[in-house]
Amino acid sequence: MSNEPTAPHATNFIRNIIDADLAANAFADRKWCGRPGTAAEQKDAPPDTARIRTRFPPEPNGYLHYGHAKSVLLNFNLARDYGGICHLRFDDTNPEKEEQEFVDGIVDAVRWLGGQSAPDNPDAPIYFASDYFDWMYRFAEHLIEHGHAYVDSQSAEEMRANRGTLTEPGTPSPFRDRTVDENLRLFREMRDGLHAEGSHVLRAKIDMASPNINLRDPAIYRIKHAHHHRQGGKWHIYPMYAYAHPIEDALENITHSICTLEFEDQRPWYDWLLAKLAEVGELLKPLPKQIEFSRLNLTYIITSKRYLKQLVDQHHVEGWDDPRMPTIVGARRRGFAPEGFQLFAERIGVSKADSWIDLTVLEDCQREVMNDACLRRVAVLNPLKLEITNYDAAAAEMCLAPNHPQQPETGKREVPFSRELWIEREDFEETPPKGFFRLFPGNSVRLRYAYVIRCTGCEKDHAGNVIKVLAEYLPETKSGSAGADSVKVKGNIHWLSAKHAHAAEVRLFDRLFKAPHPGRNSDNFLDDLNPNSKTVISAYLEPSLLEVQPDDRFQFERHGYFVADRVESTAGRPVWNRAVTLKDSWAAQK
Repeated sequence: MSNEPTAPHATNFIRNIIDADLAANAFADRKWCGRPGTAAEQKDAPPDTARIRTRFPPEPNGYLHYGHAKSVLLNFNLARDYGGICHLRFDDTNPEKEEQEFVDGIVDAVRWLGGQSAPDNPDAPIYFASDYFDWMYRFAEHLIEHGHAYVDSQSAEEMRANRGTLTEPGTPSPFRDRTVDENLRLFREMRDGLHAEGSHVLRAKIDMASPNINLRDPAIYRIKHAHHHRQGGKWHIYPMYAYAHPIEDALENITHSICTLEFEDQRPWYDWLLAKLAEVGELLKPLPKQIEFSRLNLTYIITSKRYLKQLVDQHHVEGWDDPRMPTIVGARRRGFAPEGFQLFAERIGVSKADSWIDLTVLEDCQREVMNDACLRRVAVLNPLKLEITNYDAAAAEMCLAPNHPQQPETGKREVPFSRELWIEREDFEETPPKGFFRLFPGNSVRLRYAYVIRCTGCEKDHAGNVIKVLAEYLPETKSGSAGADSVKVKGNIHWLSAKHAHAAEVRLFDRLFKAPHPGRNSDNFLDDLNPNSKTVISAYLEPSLLEVQPDDRFQFERHGYFVADRVESTAGRPVWNRAVTLKDSWAAQK
């Protein structure tokens, strides 16, 4: 197995660490029996063919958000680039908040973003922390037997008070010196459901005077008489996350455990725990290495699961997959592209410095990706009737429009033309302001892909509102013909044939919050909800858009990038969501 680093992408401090580890053969002696296991399972196994192993370990208590996308792409891309494997592992150690719905949603989101896990990658099946509960329990008994853990019967309030502060040491628990036999007896009674929740916890026995509060005898098991979504009612005690996740990493042969900066102070505990378990022969060395990086902080969104759940529960949005939600499932339904998240991750990079990234950066990445990937189509969002008075009412003809102006290989499509057309209401002014080059009485414009027309007037209703624009066309000026350039005009507008276009529901989505840091000025993030974050209109679309499939994306010329809603679209009746406008509509507001 070669240990020459192969990192083709822009480097960062994490890649530098991996490069150095591979050059030093730091993880070359790892064994792998084909599945997670303790030293007993791995010691006689062949060498691990994965040069590195990373992991993405979500808790199945909600849907993934934009911040998770950075971690997913970081871990899976590192594994891909270094000839390794990334594990998708569910940290399902809190039974009261976990649901299979969230497991399924997370798996779907990771695969959509590009994370290769089973069945896409049979070498990287999906793992669950709960499958290791028996080992975790056994390890806890080992810690007790070697004097590294004890059962504490203080209340939560007493433990909190005795923990100390950043400047003062903690006070040892009066139960800290229980005998090994007494600790084992109590811990087994906790396991068997003989004690009430909150009556005991198992704590590691380290140093109550440590300057690192995380080493002041952290709790590692608590009593919970709760049904687990995979284990059922087997367990009455559950491991704390801080205890479980280092063990999960070690059992799975993870080489580089990459997490966000809030876990930096936890690293000494991570290393202490794994070292103790290696000392008693439960884990093989080399042990995993924890590396911290800065989390994603994006303006105009929130990533707190509690706040996201509040938005859903209080019906400020229409579910976790609402296209305005900063969840991966919401982004997918809105029409964002996974390649846009990939470009975004590459563009913002990885560092240890906490900073804020403007949401415009993500939106621009989506625009850049979709500009290349999306075919063009015509939609009239705010329709006004235009009648070509000198065109035969019974006639119709086809005009040719490019599918993608920058990609001639995509060909052209036929767009029907007739006497009555739909145009955008904003493209006509009866009394035009200075610099207005579109339709007004006496002015000429080109109907894109069709003819030059001259506006002759308009019709109004009883209230004085314009209901129809009148114009005459110049037959010799059809686009693509010899006379196309015979008449020079400054304006160019899009249109649709009224008798061929179809009406469709279109949702115009904007940012969910109107402030870059929701709640910063009022302490209530709900105060900054954008009341105009969703507008539903009835628009007219060209005939070719009638038979699209859910999730199909297009650029609607002049309007932005749109997707056929993956939930509410039906055969012959697509519903459209605007993913992002063609340009940053918020720039002028800053």
